[in-house]
Amino acid sequence: MVKVLFFAHLKDEAGQEEISIEGNGFTVAQVKDKIAADLGIATLDSVMTAVNEEFANDETIVSEGDTVAFIPPVSGG
Repeated sequence: MVKVLFFAHLKDEAGQEEISIEGNGFTVAQVKDKIAADLGIATLDSVMTAVNEEFANDETIVSEGDTVAFIPPVSGG
């Protein structure tokens, strides 16, 4: 299983802070597609992604036991 964490408004859209998915060997892009389809979240194109607490791109491969975090852009002042 792969743990997926949601932050900020993504947590509200998902209706939960974290989920577990089957995703061994998926790319980050494939995980995004699966999450978007399963939970109806359409805003994952512009989020930053971390795999095991290190920033990752869409081509990063996700393995069993990894933690993927989706962090939306934030603004403040």
